[in-house]
Amino acid sequence: MKALITGASSGIGRDIARTLSKKGYDLVLVARDSQKLEEVKKELEKNKVNVEIIIKDLSIEENCIDIHKKVKNVDILINNAGFGDCGDFTKTSLEKEIKMIETNIIAYHILTKLYLIDMKEKGSGKILNVASIAGFMPGPLMATYYATKAYIVRLSEGIREELKKEKSNVQISILCPGPVSTNFNKVANVKFHMREANSQKVADYAIRCVEKGKFYIVPGLDVKLAKVGAKLAPSSLISKITYMIQKRKIG
Repeated sequence: MKALITGASSGIGRDIARTLSKKGYDLVLVARDSQKLEEVKKELEKNKVNVEIIIKDLSIEENCIDIHKKVKNVDILINNAGFGDCGDFTKTSLEKEIKMIETNIIAYHILTKLYLIDMKEKGSGKILNVASIAGFMPGPLMATYYATKAYIVRLSEGIREELKKEKSNVQISILCPGPVSTNFNKVANVKFHMREANSQKVADYAIRCVEKGKFYIVPGLDVKLAKVGAKLAPSSLISKITYMIQKRKIG
């Protein structure tokens, strides 16, 4: 069995790699930070699995295509690479936002499409797209990030229905956590004022749910309630609540 994991040098991606290595999966780990990837590789090889690392910036479309050309026969694809930013939409960096869209949306789209084609031809495979509870609601002061995660949610929901109608054995799932203790906060220039989930526990939970065939993977009762609230409450109210939450995050 082989898993391809993007954003695998830290956080949820690294911890999912730890979980899968203990289950005997050979791993292909993708990230930009070569030093961190080498450290993860050294750690996981102790579990007697093969670990290949690929140093690529996934905001570059050609790199995503190159990965697919190089890495074949993937049983599980974990699309995890991504980052956020916080601030008034007119004041945040356009360059950073474009890079965010390229990483959080375009890279997911390319890898999901190319590996889904392979999996459908093979008649098996699983894809886990790491989204966020942010994908179910508007996100003032983090508008671009929330929008990228909404794209992943809707894309995955659409693909799921296509697979169901085809009675395909290929499975797609989305992981939608709330705040998680990772390097995300530093990159996004935010500081959470609420409980942050443990990244390894989120990773373990995600893989258990994938193995059970679940589509929506929402770790934590509080996050599950937030998902329900986002569905039932008017968007105008959710926007006001989200704005107040984001305002407290800005460091």
